[in-house]
Amino acid sequence: MSAPDVNDKTANDDVWLQYALMLAARAEADGEVPVGAVLVRDNEIVGEGWNQVINRADPTAHAEIQALRNAGHRLGNYRLPDTQLFVTLEPCIMCAGAIIHARVSTVIYGAMDPKAGACGSVFDILPSDRRFNHSTTCRRASPANSEHCADLLRQFFRKRR
Repeated sequence: MSAPDVNDKTANDDVWLQYALMLAARAEADGEVPVGAVLVRDNEIVGEGWNQVINRADPTAHAEIQALRNAGHRLGNYRLPDTQLFVTLEPCIMCAGAIIHARVSTVIYGAMDPKAGACGSVFDILPSDRRFNHSTTCRRASPANSEHCADLLRQFFRKRR
């Protein structure tokens, strides 16, 4: 999937977050917490992922990690500069560390994670500062997309309770 030919950054953000929501739905269909992530460079997908911790029996198989791994394999490099990661849930500390080490430029996330968020909700790992050798910025998605991401997670956990 490629984004439409638009110059409006917010419009592109919305397109890519909608794609991440589609990946989150894939996770939910597999019985996983519905989180999806897509890594984009120059308006093209370079990596994608969705939560797979249960099915892979792997605590590191978060959507963000899966997207980074997918991009690394596709591009043949563990460094992913000039990329934007769109994810439906604020990254955790583990994912934030991987994002920094991969040299992702920007993270755009949907729902805030009040229990483990590393973009300011609980921890301030992202945006990364001069303590690291690379700086990653982060921001929340548009209010409509943020709410859609949060609703997806709320509905998922209501069904499980």
